[in-house]
Amino acid sequence: MRTPDELRELVEVDLSRPEHWQKDGLGEAVRYPVDGGGKRLRPVLCLAVAEAVGLDAERLLAAATALELIHTFSLVHDDLPALDDDDERRGRPSAHVRYGEAVAILAGDALLTKAFALAASYDRPGPAAVLADATLAMIEGQYLDITGADVEVLELHRLKTAQLFSAAVRLPLALADRDDAADWLTFGEAFGRLFQLVDDLSDGDGAVERYGALRTRELASDQAALARGALGRVDADTGVLALLLDELAAQAE
Repeated sequence: MRTPDELRELVEVDLSRPEHWQKDGLGEAVRYPVDGGGKRLRPVLCLAVAEAVGLDAERLLAAATALELIHTFSLVHDDLPALDDDDERRGRPSAHVRYGEAVAILAGDALLTKAFALAASYDRPGPAAVLADATLAMIEGQYLDITGADVEVLELHRLKTAQLFSAAVRLPLALADRDDAADWLTFGEAFGRLFQLVDDLSDGDGAVERYGALRTRELASDQAALARGALGRVDADTGVLALLLDELAAQAE
């Protein structure tokens, strides 16, 4: 089993492959938000699950990279003035500030399209279907958020954030024969909710605005316990996944 850092390096190397990127003018704008860094937690989780269920991480690399591109697409579009109107992302100008709104929209479209091209490179439809389901749910969550819909915070987190983490787990399952999928999916969704609750605590918004910091920490603890319980029920070497979970849960304490 490879460490999270080793899996992250696999992702970074794959993201740097020149064949992934257009060589025309739009290519620079497409690569810009990807090159801005990030923890690559979603693809790392995907590769860690792959190894846990007995698959080679390299077999899931295209799917993991696709997952990161979809996440990046969502950030590019979320930053637009029509949505969250954020001028900065990861310590530098957002894509729409750097290249203009029209080019940023096209760059996001290109990231999403490239992601599905990667997902379609498999000899079965499972990976593309998983990513389509997760992306549609994420977009629905964003719609509920920007329209001010009366929806419970954890449900909004399930849609906007947890769906891509759930997809990180579902992608290896789509290529492996497992009879414990329910526990894996419980882990993925709980991990995603925990991630967003930690983010809320860091930024002081979301669940913190609705429930306060103390209750948000309690909710985060509940999701961490749910994820740990699910990991304990699966028949797999989950040491790397437990490490990722513990590192994330510690940030909520």
